[in-house]
Amino acid sequence: MFRGIYVAALLLAAQPAAAQQAQQTLVDRAALAVQEIMTTGDHTREQQDTLKRARAALVCPRVFRAGFILAGEGGTCVLLGRDGGGSWSSPAFYQMSSGSLGLQAGIQDGTMLVMVMTDRGLQALMNSQFKVGADAAMTFATLGAGVQGATTAAAGADIVAISRTRGLFAGMSLQGSLLTYLPDYARAYYGKDASARQIVVQMEAHNPGADPLRAMLMRFGSPGAQASAQATSPTSQR
Repeated sequence: MFRGIYVAALLLAAQPAAAQQAQQTLVDRAALAVQEIMTTGDHTREQQDTLKRARAALVCPRVFRAGFILAGEGGTCVLLGRDGGGSWSSPAFYQMSSGSLGLQAGIQDGTMLVMVMTDRGLQALMNSQFKVGADAAMTFATLGAGVQGATTAAAGADIVAISRTRGLFAGMSLQGSLLTYLPDYARAYYGKDASARQIVVQMEAHNPGADPLRAMLMRFGSPGAQASAQATSPTSQR
């Protein structure tokens, strides 16, 4: 009898850890995605300078796109906000999805970092659903050639996107993408219900498993980010 109670207690204790596994894997991959984006390519200085000014960051470790005539795009992402002292919140979880009609065929996957530069941009993402490009007052920009559109200094933009892609499509476009908050992911990861605002802005939820991701954003978004990145980049290690 006591053995049965002991086994049952172990199973109950293991349930939260099992529930967090998918979310923790996503958070770990997001940390690696930030490192990859911030240390590769021809625009690392510009990217890090932009991150230093960002109010929040949406990290999508893998955005997958495939289609023939009808193309679809999707991925799971994490959103973190930064307070006035420079500390980053724990992550809120979002699903990115989109679809489009046209003469296109191919397959592509990549990583994406979307930097939210203004309070207006962050407030828009606090909605349970946010469609990129639907708000005419919102301005978007891209860094590099990974996201569809011309390279720009992104001055005055509410949201700035960077991506690293592999595949047959020419580029990955954010326009028309729908971002949907995932409350079930938050409940599993934090053990309680929490809105995106409570996590990202009010910072009322925390999981120590997100500390490496928060530290990665601090590393590349702090005043000493450029020197740190050069010291640890693949080129400097050769």
